[in-house]
Amino acid sequence: MTAIYEAIMANPPEPYVRVLTRLADAEPDHPGLTCGDESVTRGELERAANRLARVYADQGVGFGDYVTIGLPNSVGFVTAVIATWKLGAVPQPTSHRLPVMERQAIVELADSKLVVGAEQGDHPGRACLSATFVPDPKLSDAPHQELLSPSLKAPTSGGSTGRPKLIVAGSEAVGTSAVLEIIFGLTADDTQLVPGPLYHNAPLTMALGGLFMGQHIVLLPKFDAVAALRMISDTKVTWLQVVPTMMSKMIRAYQEQPEAYDLSSIRALWHMASVCPQWLKDGWIELLGAEKIFELYGGTETQAITVIDGTEWLAHRGSIGRPVLGEMKILDEAGQPSKVGEVGEIYMRAGEGMPATYRYIGAEAKSIEGGWESLGDLGWADADGYLYISDRRTDMILAGGSNIYPAEVEAAIEAHPAVQSVVVVGLPHEDLGQSIHALVQADGLTTEELLTFLADRLVRYKIPRSVEFVSEPLRDDAGKARRSQLRDEAVVRLAHV
Repeated sequence: MTAIYEAIMANPPEPYVRVLTRLADAEPDHPGLTCGDESVTRGELERAANRLARVYADQGVGFGDYVTIGLPNSVGFVTAVIATWKLGAVPQPTSHRLPVMERQAIVELADSKLVVGAEQGDHPGRACLSATFVPDPKLSDAPHQELLSPSLKAPTSGGSTGRPKLIVAGSEAVGTSAVLEIIFGLTADDTQLVPGPLYHNAPLTMALGGLFMGQHIVLLPKFDAVAALRMISDTKVTWLQVVPTMMSKMIRAYQEQPEAYDLSSIRALWHMASVCPQWLKDGWIELLGAEKIFELYGGTETQAITVIDGTEWLAHRGSIGRPVLGEMKILDEAGQPSKVGEVGEIYMRAGEGMPATYRYIGAEAKSIEGGWESLGDLGWADADGYLYISDRRTDMILAGGSNIYPAEVEAAIEAHPAVQSVVVVGLPHEDLGQSIHALVQADGLTTEELLTFLADRLVRYKIPRSVEFVSEPLRDDAGKARRSQLRDEAVVRLAHV
């Protein structure tokens, strides 16, 4: 960790807008961003952002204001973020699929000056620009006076409460290549694939960080396993960040037609955001090599993060690594340090002397003395200090006096080749307290076949007592599931059966 902090101090962060303008001036025709059939150079992206910033200014956006951006993955999404920075405002990304009422709650929380991707009337009293809005091409695209946004970004999270909150980045809209180089191994020569939705923190951070370094960013309009594999082959992608849901779909698509895809250009595949089943990680290690597979654990809050590469993982199977930034510790229910191998709650804090990495709007951090904070995750450490995730405390199922971690059950179910997505929840049960209920998206699979498959993989009390097959994906493109909503809806449905 000391090396990272020293590198940051030796390479002071620069404003994103300044660096992006400098890159555009130096090589205006260099590929900047590709999304689907649309591709722009650095110069084109810079000019489009200058023009759009003037539109936003006319809508009343100024220094420190929040701009809610609810667009699908596109060149327009990235342009909107850069335009917001140019005015010293704060980009506040949200899913473009949000119902109006849910988006209204977020906009009110942020007190957004402008909502991009919304129709007039959706947010009374606030300026809105529709998703199809195009600036007048006659509008000036000349450079702006440089302003430094007080916060890099303000993504949303429902977290364990189910109520929206903003996670406002503690840093200004600045960056340094030192962190990207040391932690992620990124270089300016990389071609980066961004398959995840930009309204989630990791895809947004890595895409913008890559642009800041001068990379060519290849963005998928929406995740599709075959499209991702084709883009890797066609554009010679060298670096990508995915989530286990994507990994599962991609490796199965690859195995169906291995001769159709060339993955030899990949030098680093990073995964994060949810627990990765061991069978799936083994598959990617076999496909690419252990030295090319990396995993990161940490929250959008970024108090601390762990990293582990594939070679380390093979020696500590199931681990998510050791802290490389900030500090972590595991406490039992009495608030005492957990013993080796004992599950407890994970607490973390930024390194000594480091500024606050975030602040919440609409929530309070769960904290204890000494600046330690919890995101609600449960885990344990081995004798070498490697960390292992069990699950979120709020997701844990207590059935018949036994603690059951949904992630473990989900990993076993996902191993079945017919399963596309799965979410396991605990339903109220008169005798057991809770019973395990599995929501499964699968083709041509029966409950009996699934339970037979699980009999060799899970102890009896961890096998779901009920299975419900669904036709729609249970997780979004970032691998996230609205677990509490799915649980509540299942309770209502089963009550009428």
